[in-house]
Amino acid sequence: MALTARIRTRDGWAVSHAVVTVTDMTGTQILRTEADTDGKVEDGTALAPGPYTVIVTAVGYAPAAATALVTASGRADVGQVVLGRQAGGLGREAGAELPPPGPWTIDPAHSSVGAVAQHLGISSVHGRFTDFGGRVEIAQDVEKSRVEAVIRTASIDTGNGMRDDHLRSPDFLDAERYPEITYRSTGLTPAGADRWTVRGELGMHGVVRPVDLTLTYLGTGPDPWGGTRAAFRATTELRREDFAMDYNQVLQAGIAAIGTTLRVELDVQTVQGEMLPQP
Repeated sequence: MALTARIRTRDGWAVSHAVVTVTDMTGTQILRTEADTDGKVEDGTALAPGPYTVIVTAVGYAPAAATALVTASGRADVGQVVLGRQAGGLGREAGAELPPPGPWTIDPAHSSVGAVAQHLGISSVHGRFTDFGGRVEIAQDVEKSRVEAVIRTASIDTGNGMRDDHLRSPDFLDAERYPEITYRSTGLTPAGADRWTVRGELGMHGVVRPVDLTLTYLGTGPDPWGGTRAAFRATTELRREDFAMDYNQVLQAGIAAIGTTLRVELDVQTVQGEMLPQP
């Protein structure tokens, strides 16, 4: 194939049927093609060697541009082109770094709170909390925006009832004594065009410690119920011992059965305003 590319959203999903336009350095259109349902572009049109501009558009997304260099073989791999959601009609320009100011309510039905721990030193165990809520307050001065969230510890779910009961026990979360995990932000610092560092305090297992989240803003758009939604992805790493969860079983080889570090992965969808989200 002469031209290949992969069109993705900021959180890695394929953008199907995106339109790809190729122009030469004078701005003359040389090629116009379309991505397939998997967001792949594979076009066999012969192109003369040299540099080209690749412009990608899709309904509901802000346009993106990339440079392609066609080699002597007549081929060019643009690689992955990432499209951000278009914020038209929401009071800010497309590509805005955060959604419009005001309160936003976390929608638990369309969000996830997950954690990954190493198991036996060779694989991973994935868990999630199913009962949580919170709100985001976007300020006019975005660095003064705030996040508050509460997670019910008893809602831990790893897909194994015996393991979940152990995680709720005093060896780990001690859900009866500490029924909630809380997070309150203390600051927000830009870390890129659509990335932020959220500084805050995490309360878990009777311990409160500063924890930073690496936040990516995924975009804003309308929902089927007449509301407006904004999506975010956030990650961090926690050490269990920082929250007084020191239990571990060590195998004969000296390897911990459960890793001491947790990778936390949050996919959050918020609804504009202070309201109950739709199912």
